[in-house]
Amino acid sequence: MLSSPNPQAVKAFLLDLQDRIVLALEALDGKPFLRDEWDRPEGGGGISRLLEEGNVIERGGVNFSHVMGAKLPPSASAARPDLGGNPWQAMGVSLVIHPRNPYAPTVHMNVRFFTTTTVNGDPAWWFGGGMDLTPYYGDKEDVKHFHRSCRDALAPFGDDLHARYKQWCDEYFYLKHRKEARGVGGIFFDDLNEAGFERSFALMQSVGNAFLTAYLPILERRKDTPYGERERDFQAYRRGRYVEFNLVFDRGTLFGLQSGGRTEAILMSMPPIVKWRYRWEPEDGTPEAALYTDFLPHRDWLTA
Repeated sequence: MLSSPNPQAVKAFLLDLQDRIVLALEALDGKPFLRDEWDRPEGGGGISRLLEEGNVIERGGVNFSHVMGAKLPPSASAARPDLGGNPWQAMGVSLVIHPRNPYAPTVHMNVRFFTTTTVNGDPAWWFGGGMDLTPYYGDKEDVKHFHRSCRDALAPFGDDLHARYKQWCDEYFYLKHRKEARGVGGIFFDDLNEAGFERSFALMQSVGNAFLTAYLPILERRKDTPYGERERDFQAYRRGRYVEFNLVFDRGTLFGLQSGGRTEAILMSMPPIVKWRYRWEPEDGTPEAALYTDFLPHRDWLTA
């Protein structure tokens, strides 16, 4: 039987995390994030923080949500039939940042907590989350820095966790219909509860707190790199892969839509300018081709 969770402690951490991340991004961009507080008719609500047409961030959102309901949606109960039909609550911070500069990668981070009860009335809860990086023009030092930050966040909780969660991320953020990765990965975990509430919560906090360390130095280095229409065009083409993944495979998107979540908040991850082409491939030897040959294939970036 699982230990009893403390949802209020989790909520307090998530609200503070959202504030800290938004303040840091505002300081770098120079423009303020919109704040949009909303209520959900079925129960709960959230706070959306969004920046569009910023100096550095073309579109970015840092969302907090705390929603609840009387019956789990199919996306959450499919693998756990013992939970179907029971009241539930979910809370988390989810962010996606799409920089304007094509040399600055898109980034995604999410930390979340879910709690309900089994048919026997026993507590059932788990944490999930992770972060991943999606460059358009890759830089190996940037990618190594991001993966080192992910490793360091998990190091206090076990030597084997980073390898496991990195592989989980590689397998999750993969476009099966394209047979290619969405980006260069990071870490991903879900259904975390085996270590008990306090230690599982501490791991989730460590991952959330590591985001600014992992991403801000990369954005700071790349935001002023000179670029032209060629790079913007390729960025828009590759952003199409981001849209495909989020609409076809992403569990968070499916859960949000199936649970009657706020559509504007759920789809804030979509990039503002996207292009698709029919059977397009980059020319061999170009910087665009290097993304496919040198960055998207899965590898151990810490020893690369």
